[in-house]
Amino acid sequence: MNSRSLAVSISSLMSQSLLLLFLLPPPENSAGIHQFQKSILPFMHLLSVSHIAATVSLLSISRKRKRIHYSDEDSDRGSGIPQTPDSFKKFFGMKSSTFEWLCGLLDPLLDCRDPVGAPLNLPSEIRLGIGLFRLANNADFPEISSRFGVSEEDSRFCVRQLCRVLCTNYRFWVDLPSQSELESVAARFQLLTGLPNCCGIIGCSRFQSGKLSVATQIVVDSSSRILNIVAGFHGYKSDNLILRSSSLYNDMTQGSKLNSPSFPLYFVGIGDYPLLRWLILPYSDPKLRSEEEKFNNVLHRMQISWLKAVKSLRKWGILNGENGVQIEERKTMVAYIGACSILHNMLLMREDYSSFCEEIDDDYHIELESKTVSDLEGDHGAVLLRRALCSKVSACNV
Repeated sequence: MNSRSLAVSISSLMSQSLLLLFLLPPPENSAGIHQFQKSILPFMHLLSVSHIAATVSLLSISRKRKRIHYSDEDSDRGSGIPQTPDSFKKFFGMKSSTFEWLCGLLDPLLDCRDPVGAPLNLPSEIRLGIGLFRLANNADFPEISSRFGVSEEDSRFCVRQLCRVLCTNYRFWVDLPSQSELESVAARFQLLTGLPNCCGIIGCSRFQSGKLSVATQIVVDSSSRILNIVAGFHGYKSDNLILRSSSLYNDMTQGSKLNSPSFPLYFVGIGDYPLLRWLILPYSDPKLRSEEEKFNNVLHRMQISWLKAVKSLRKWGILNGENGVQIEERKTMVAYIGACSILHNMLLMREDYSSFCEEIDDDYHIELESKTVSDLEGDHGAVLLRRALCSKVSACNV
């Protein structure tokens, strides 16, 4: 079990155990009641609202989840949930088994904040389906309302709630991993390319909706799993400026990340970044058949994982402007980017490649070449490190 799954399991077990203690019937005598409350209440601060909602739902016999069964016929208007595997991929960007897993995972949280005095009274699979249908197809709310048989207002609420739950409760899916995990990432890159100590590929992409452009800094591993993401910058800002405005840059410059003398780690950059000791770039204009050109070719192979991640994100209709439905508010677009990034990692973990980009077309190779701008403000230590890595690649004959 990986560290993220283990963290979820431990958190869930802790919350359920504490809440079970709280729900136990207290002793009958008053002194016993007082002692019981004193012993239990100090632990209740450890439970967040989402923990309590999740645990209560698990304890409730009337709300035990039932396995979702589907018939062989496709969905009709008003039912919303498709009935065939191909339709699931089209409507929700995932397999039916992944939809069912996700529904069970999010069930306690999707309906814990219904509008006061106006509960939606919708099952979790409908709430999840509404949110995913919006993300996967960029469908407008009249279309969603018609397909799922709910009001437009309820449709908007379900979409917002799904994004809120993912970006709040499951943010750790796109948080930068620990030092030991990054070392494992580096080992996989070295196995693929022979280049040691690279713990991720970093670059910026712009997601467009009408006149709205949101720049997003993305770090990925060799499998295109997103290791870190920062969204919300105006699209016209340069990659270098976005990097310097991010918490990742502050962590790197202050030495709180990748700070291991015995195992120096670095990122490989795509874009107009400075050459730094923790950020290695290709050479600009290398000579034909030189060591530098060979080194660049290795970096370009590594950068393909970043391009696949970005193109996979763009397969979500909400991020590629599918159907021409435009998003007006920046904060809404940022929530969509965050939700799709977390779903991207969840699908990879499930080995569900319904929304994954397996091939990179010529346009993306052109984008890669256009982003390869190096040697901006490179310090002497970074220049020496890149030269050492270049010699390593040449010696390995990769």
